[in-house]
Amino acid sequence: MIPRRRFLAISAAALAVPSRGFAQPINTPVYTWRGIALGARATLRLAHPEAQAIAESVAAEIARLEDIFSLYRPDSVLARLNRVGRIESPPFELLECLSLAGAVHRASAGRFDVTVQPLWATYAEAFARGMAPAPDDLRAARAVTGWDGVSLDAGEIRLRQGMALTLNGIAQGYIADRVADMLTDRGLTNVLIDTGEFRALGSHPDGSAWPVRLAAGGAVPLAARALATSAPRGTTFDDAARVGHILDPRSGLPARARWREISVTAGSAGLADALSTAACLFETRAEIAAFIGGFDGARVEAIARA
Repeated sequence: MIPRRRFLAISAAALAVPSRGFAQPINTPVYTWRGIALGARATLRLAHPEAQAIAESVAAEIARLEDIFSLYRPDSVLARLNRVGRIESPPFELLECLSLAGAVHRASAGRFDVTVQPLWATYAEAFARGMAPAPDDLRAARAVTGWDGVSLDAGEIRLRQGMALTLNGIAQGYIADRVADMLTDRGLTNVLIDTGEFRALGSHPDGSAWPVRLAAGGAVPLAARALATSAPRGTTFDDAARVGHILDPRSGLPARARWREISVTAGSAGLADALSTAACLFETRAEIAAFIGGFDGARVEAIARA
């Protein structure tokens, strides 16, 4: 699969750290760890005497979660679910992520749908051969697309025959949330997590918000909140960069190029991730605002027209 192009950049200085949470020296610098999460660059920023050890535990947690969510790993839980159509006693994280996906699916009137993987694969395979998908191939992919073909509970997740899931529009944010939970349990604050989407625990160590710049211009001050940005043509299937990666499950077609990018904040990065993805398929700013406003605490931070 083609990885999502990064659309956010973070600028942060090494500043003085007040003593809070774990005891730490006054002038502990901000430590930055860099790694990979679901094919995207990941970073962790914190000021702590044990920052390197904390970062190693974060890297291990990301690897554990990739064993659940990654489509790149043939033995991941998601890959096995797509291959055989069912998983018994699924991990709690997969159930929680899919439950959130279902809630956003319903609120978006079907615009957000993690069952678009057959459509995504049809586009990717066709353009790898240098051509657009054939109408018959798109019809076949749409026939095995639809949230109503997914059943899930603590005992089993089951897909209708021929279906497959992609969590690319939600899992990067969800992983940031799980890392945030792990660090919170350790008593840490003043941390910025970036797994392709951002999650801030508290504020910057100097007491200000973490300054997150948007590629389309402007910045979002982030504190105790999550931020996600989606861009319909952030990744494209074709060499001309006209056929974007965000697909409308209702039509089987890529999102129309109304928006260059849409940024959303929320209490969780998984929610912000899903909301920003779905928002790209709405036609007007008013519709986007009404959709995002239906989720407690979520809000649109920026919309850039194409």
